[in-house]
Amino acid sequence: MVQLDDVRRPIADRLTEFDEFVRKSFAEKQGTLLGDMVEYIITSRGKGLRPTLVMLAAGGSSASGSFGKRTMLAAMLVEMLHVASLVHDDVIDESDLRRGRASVNARWQSRNAVIVGDYILAKNMDIGLKSGQYDLLNHIIGSMTTLCEGEILQSDHAGRLDTSREAYFDIIYKKTASLFATCASAGAMSVGADRRTIEAMHRYGEALGMAFQIVDDILDYTPDNNAGKPAANDLRERKITLPLIEVLERADQPLSDEIIARIEQCATDESAVEFIRAKVEEYDGVGRARQTLQRFLQRAMSELAVLGESDCREAMMLLCNFVAERDR
Repeated sequence: MVQLDDVRRPIADRLTEFDEFVRKSFAEKQGTLLGDMVEYIITSRGKGLRPTLVMLAAGGSSASGSFGKRTMLAAMLVEMLHVASLVHDDVIDESDLRRGRASVNARWQSRNAVIVGDYILAKNMDIGLKSGQYDLLNHIIGSMTTLCEGEILQSDHAGRLDTSREAYFDIIYKKTASLFATCASAGAMSVGADRRTIEAMHRYGEALGMAFQIVDDILDYTPDNNAGKPAANDLRERKITLPLIEVLERADQPLSDEIIARIEQCATDESAVEFIRAKVEEYDGVGRARQTLQRFLQRAMSELAVLGESDCREAMMLLCNFVAERDR
């Protein structure tokens, strides 16, 4: 099984440097409410897949295999954009946990969580503007619009309980895959790669991000997952994701209607949750979702043909396997 350390190996030293770069860039006065919240958020950033992807794409796209501060800046801009979006997501979803730790809203209340999320976004943009790297900033900050569109779209479909396969793919592109695409293409941009390479990296990141979100949605139907949040959380939030869509597309109309009716009860009725999970198992919703996942990963790996042989390119191949196998 591929470990994240295997993926990070070509850039391990640079990731340590990156963590210090983020800490210095977002340093706030210790002992203040803002300082304590920012410090908590920075130390709760999780796996750091997005900055890893920026750096691997930069290393793989560079003729010398190396990268500098411009790549570090790109990695920080996407990472802190992502971090702020998670703070806001937890407020919207009223989540008390984030990666097994208390969420910011649970620890400091939703009002403060919204403000600190806004603060991180504002400071991130300020750092980008002061850097003078306007092409990178324009490329990355544009992702904010897409992320917001995805959240609104998901909320709309959750309210109407009518998420189709096409709508689902649109949602996960905007909420997750678009930022993965930005990470990989920004990495290539940061080392002056040509347009063909930048576009290939964008497609690689998009396909990888689609696969990443599908795995998240599969894990929600896995009771013993290590994701740091309760299983079946999506059902309790009325979210229809790919494993369930696979069932709805194959069920007859009476069963489909019953499933939709049960989703409305999931927030307060655990028997409704168990009924739907049983149907997903009966109709092999998870297995079919994994088939779609593999197609996206094959698409991602095919885009790496544009890169020359390097440790970073090999790590990007391993990253596809890591995404497929992850349990958190």
